[in-house]
Amino acid sequence: MKKFILPLITILGLQASVQAQNKTIGKIHVYDESVKTLIDPSTPIEIVAEGYTWSEGPVWVKKGGYLLFSDVPENKIYKWTAEKGAELYLTPSGYTGSTYYSYEPGANGLIINQKGNLVSAEHGNRRIAEMPLGKPELKKSLSGVWEGKKLNSPNDVIQAKNGDYYFTDPPYGLPGRGKEEPAKELPFQGVFRISKKGDMILQYDKMARPNGLAMNPDESILYVGSSEPQESHILAFPVGKDGNLGEPKVFFDASELAKQGIRGGYDGMKLDQQGNIWTTGPGGILVISPAGKLLGRIETGNPNSNVGFGEDGSTLFITSKMNLLRVKTKTKGLK
Repeated sequence: MKKFILPLITILGLQASVQAQNKTIGKIHVYDESVKTLIDPSTPIEIVAEGYTWSEGPVWVKKGGYLLFSDVPENKIYKWTAEKGAELYLTPSGYTGSTYYSYEPGANGLIINQKGNLVSAEHGNRRIAEMPLGKPELKKSLSGVWEGKKLNSPNDVIQAKNGDYYFTDPPYGLPGRGKEEPAKELPFQGVFRISKKGDMILQYDKMARPNGLAMNPDESILYVGSSEPQESHILAFPVGKDGNLGEPKVFFDASELAKQGIRGGYDGMKLDQQGNIWTTGPGGILVISPAGKLLGRIETGNPNSNVGFGEDGSTLFITSKMNLLRVKTKTKGLK
């Protein structure tokens, strides 16, 4: 096991990788002709940065015009611009201890909240944290303990229009990733809500590996994907007026893809303005209609962790293992 040495918290401008303007990868599959109104199947999938251990959490920062994304095992967040490529932005990102903790100690999912601050799901520190951009000394915890027990390793987070947060808490950041795990204090993997008052409420505890999540345009439905291959589906939860979730229904499963030998679980997801779901899943990035119909698939050739719309809103960024990818679409991400 390699020794894990953590530097002091810093905001840096060090070159992390060279932008590869002309390098492309993968292909786009059409399952329904309507997907061509959302993305041109001939559109190139560009590699815009590379050399990471496991890239994650892409989020576009409108004020400043740049993308932030995580490298979870390396405990770092990077900043990408078209002009400079990717530069180291923040380290440590999700674990501030001084000794080795786990293979994935860093921040995972990232969002920019309604105040313009960076909110991160931190594996090693086992919390949701908020930080004014560029000011790591002002980072604070939004959650970390439920009924006196530490969370597992918060994985992905979103914020509703009313200010509430929802996040998932699988065990991937724990030392044993949930197996023979003395560090694990909760007997389940949960979906949680943090109210605008700061109260943390358990919403669901029956998923083996809850992971990516997103809300439909009118926020009446919360989608949550499972990254457990034997539980290869996305659940749709009705959202009550009080913000709490009702009983879910299976929104999409991968049975048809499985018949083709394409298998895998779901990780991060985002929606476009029409309510279509763009989610990492079996065989790449799946484009699914609001009715649950598979429209298309972006194959990248590598496992994928998350997606995010950026630039003018019509560029889809994909964190794909060692790469950061970019592909133009004909739609725009949901604001």
